[in-house]
Amino acid sequence: MTFPWNVYLVAVLSAGVVSAASLPLWRRWCLRTGLMDDPGHRKIHDQAVPLAGGLAVATGLVLPTVLAAVLLWWQGSVDGFRLISQDALPAVSSAPLNSNAAFLLRYGLNRRALELAGILAGALGMLAVGWLDDQRELRPKAKFIGQFLVAFLVAASGVRITLFVPNVVFHYTITILWILTVVNAFNFMDNMNGLCAGLGAIGAWYFATLSAAQGQYLVGLIAFLTFGALLGFLPYNFPRARAFLGDAGSHLVGYLLAVLAVLPHFYTARHPRPWAVLIPLLVLAVPLVDLVWVVLLRWRKGQPFYIGDTNHLSHRLVRLGLTRGRAVVVIWLIAAAAGGLSYLWL
Repeated sequence: MTFPWNVYLVAVLSAGVVSAASLPLWRRWCLRTGLMDDPGHRKIHDQAVPLAGGLAVATGLVLPTVLAAVLLWWQGSVDGFRLISQDALPAVSSAPLNSNAAFLLRYGLNRRALELAGILAGALGMLAVGWLDDQRELRPKAKFIGQFLVAFLVAASGVRITLFVPNVVFHYTITILWILTVVNAFNFMDNMNGLCAGLGAIGAWYFATLSAAQGQYLVGLIAFLTFGALLGFLPYNFPRARAFLGDAGSHLVGYLLAVLAVLPHFYTARHPRPWAVLIPLLVLAVPLVDLVWVVLLRWRKGQPFYIGDTNHLSHRLVRLGLTRGRAVVVIWLIAAAAGGLSYLWL
């Protein structure tokens, strides 16, 4: 039983439309509540910009998910009533959603309910950590503790990296380290208009198509929802920014990409490809390499690794003579090329 590709298209469109439609509302809310990014220090903008992006992306991700869950519950109730009244097998359903897709989704949701609940709770938790940082400029230790607690919650829900090592402590440790690394890598990359959101969309696209091609439809749907939500936000952020992701948004994007890298089964009994576990490193090569580079550079200079500077890849491309917009596009292209190598393992 194959999963219909039109459902993936619906996921992208619904997330994109909701994200784009909600952003003006969140933008007004930010203006009213003072949730703004003021110019100054290393900032390149000359006026305050609303930090509405993360809230819009979260809305584009959560609202279609909740509506789909309600639709599935309603369709399941209708089909159940029809079976009782007709005492027949559900070969064909007259409900709105394709019967094969509905059956597979209900089966997958029931089978991975705890993991999915943990993923959703983690997304909202990471969004909250970033939102608090936007509001109060949390100290690095407090922000790290928040990130750690969210990562631990997700690992406890069953979303874990194993790397073929039969040890639960190792699974928790490597999963938490991975989530913290990717979250902070995307937080570091949020330094020019469209850069973080664009890299997130590119990464989500690759995880979505790779998962869908291997029949991992739940992972594919989460990734396509993420892709759509980020696409809906990007026109407000690039090339001219009417809204920023903020730490709330960069935390959310990094978290989603970290989880999407863990969820797919790149190595299976049907496809025993040990080297396929390196796929996430290719898809997320640009933010990870940038993170390692700037951390090592700050360490060599005796600076705290969490203190920002202008030594990121984007800044270096601008110093070479590119405009900020072109520097962002060049980095997108590099990320797309690196991620494209992952198709070699399909």
